[in-house]
Amino acid sequence: MRLLSGPVRALGDARGHLFPFAPVLLGLGIGLWFALPWEPGFVAYAGIVGLAGGLALWAHRIETALRPLLIGLVCLLLGPLAGGLRAHLVAAPMLDFRYYGPVQGRIVEIDRSQTDALRLTLDRVVLERVDPARTPATVRVSLRGEQRWLTPAAGQTVLMTAHLAAPEGPVEPGSFDFRRMAFFDRLGAVGYTTTPVVLWAEPAPGEQIIARIRTHLTAGIMAAIPGDPGAFSAGVMTGDRSGLSLQAVQDLRDSSLAHLLAISGMNLAFLISFTFAGLRGGLALIPPLALRVDGKKLAAAISLPIAGFYLLLSGSNVATERAFVMVVVMLGAVLLDRAAITLRSVAIAALVLLLWQPEALLEPGFQMSFAATIALVAGFEALAKLVERKRLWRGVPVVMTLVLSSVIGGFATAPYAAAHFNRFTDYGLLANLLTVPVMGAVVMPAGAVAALLAPFGLAGPALWVMGQGAAWILWVAAKIAALEGAVTPIPMPPDIVLPLITLGALWLILWPFRARWLGVLPVAAAVWLWSDHTRPLLLMDAEARVLGVMGFDGRAINRETGGGFAVQNWLENDGDLSGQAAGFARPGFVQTDAGLRFDLGPWQGLVLVKGQRPDCAGADVVILPAAVLEALASAPDLPCRVIGPTVLNVTGPLAILPDGRLRPTFLARRMWTPPGAGGLLPPPLQ
Repeated sequence: MRLLSGPVRALGDARGHLFPFAPVLLGLGIGLWFALPWEPGFVAYAGIVGLAGGLALWAHRIETALRPLLIGLVCLLLGPLAGGLRAHLVAAPMLDFRYYGPVQGRIVEIDRSQTDALRLTLDRVVLERVDPARTPATVRVSLRGEQRWLTPAAGQTVLMTAHLAAPEGPVEPGSFDFRRMAFFDRLGAVGYTTTPVVLWAEPAPGEQIIARIRTHLTAGIMAAIPGDPGAFSAGVMTGDRSGLSLQAVQDLRDSSLAHLLAISGMNLAFLISFTFAGLRGGLALIPPLALRVDGKKLAAAISLPIAGFYLLLSGSNVATERAFVMVVVMLGAVLLDRAAITLRSVAIAALVLLLWQPEALLEPGFQMSFAATIALVAGFEALAKLVERKRLWRGVPVVMTLVLSSVIGGFATAPYAAAHFNRFTDYGLLANLLTVPVMGAVVMPAGAVAALLAPFGLAGPALWVMGQGAAWILWVAAKIAALEGAVTPIPMPPDIVLPLITLGALWLILWPFRARWLGVLPVAAAVWLWSDHTRPLLLMDAEARVLGVMGFDGRAINRETGGGFAVQNWLENDGDLSGQAAGFARPGFVQTDAGLRFDLGPWQGLVLVKGQRPDCAGADVVILPAAVLEALASAPDLPCRVIGPTVLNVTGPLAILPDGRLRPTFLARRMWTPPGAGGLLPPPLQ
């Protein structure tokens, strides 16, 4: 009990500083729910509700130092409840077979794929000979080839012949789960079409009004501002980035400026700050009104619906919703005479988002946005205290806004960017210093002025100014991305690294006493685990069609083409920015009469190929691709370890680790995993 008395007493002393820990514990509970190896049932959720209710009642009845601990446990238990409720609310059919045939649906979103192909997201989907109960709520189709006769617009009903399949899961164990993200987006199938897309019906009156306004505004902006600057301007105003070239997108990523293109907290903050300042200044110029009303609160009240309209206009993606909640909290604080930018405000925004969309916790945008926001708020508060104590010159906050904000934001988001995107942009700070002021002082204000003047046909000059600012940003992005060493590849860390960094950094920032320095320990442990992490010896996709063997020169790939998306991610996760062709040219696979041979340290491997007699041929492990099994009457009964479709249908993409352990991608059985997958942990190699 003495061991517990100290921490409990510290919790009592920290009252008034503990509210920001509520979303931390809620997020921890959500993270534990996602990590479960099985899908909880009604009994489990009922037990959690009962336990959380009992703890909440106990906390309500006592006034001791134990109360914060009980409230914290309630927040922790709310995480699995929020995750389970959200999962059951959004559950929709996913295709459990490959489909080829007619597809009819209504366009709800238009964007571009990583290969620069135009993509249409459709709802009200109709598939030939597929029961409506098994038909996905939405599908996404990439258009291959020219479609000059079609100008796609939101609300149109289109008809095409397409190849569809369920969204793919992770490309390797521990990587980002695209299938899980699609499940929460109610996206039940993805695919492509090489045939003409036929317009079946124009949008009905009053249907998809916001999306149609977005399409109209995008077309107007791009007509007034030609080329990539116009596409960039349209992207930051309406969220439609389909007109931007693939090269421009890559330059923005390699220069650490992709966040300017996303409808994020920065863009919305720029827009609302300009609107708020303009309204407040305009009201002050009208003395009869300025003397009778609080101009600050009136400007905040008017800015709220403008932020809401911008949210709807931009497509209401997760990044925009996150930014909107934070802006609402900030403007609400102004209306209630509270400090607008505090860690408490950030905590409220995090609570709302995690309860509303728990899956956002696992998305890079959520993690990077809140990491930057928390670090900036804490940094501003620390500098403000130093200024009040006259230890710093009062001009320091201005310098921080222009320079240190980029330094602090970049430092806070660097671990997440490196872990999720496997790269560090060496000149990102320089690029942001050259462009962020232009974004805030030129592009977004000019866009707001253009929106106000457009109904009168006077938006031309404002759009010209906006285009010049966008052209400058793209020019800087291209120049920075072209510098030697602009991007440093970073290997993927172990699963535990980001949680350790996050919890340690949050403890350092949020805990008010000296014990905060204990947060250095998990951060240091995470850095050590990351630096000491070794990548798998062998990676294979779910059909054993594409394999990658780690060698001295990097990962060797068994195919020059095919499986490009998986191979690209494997190499990037290795910290290797070369392409599949370079991987194919590396030594690692040797063609023999028995098949493709490869070395796995002390073990020998063999990939069977069509037309050759199945045989172990001295190998410890034999890989049986699905295409080879189809050519055989049945799976061969060999004395060595055989990894084929029977195993891979359960495990998904498989990795063989340096110690001989086999790590499956699908070990858990959750609502978003493929039918029949999960629950199998293959024995290690002997």
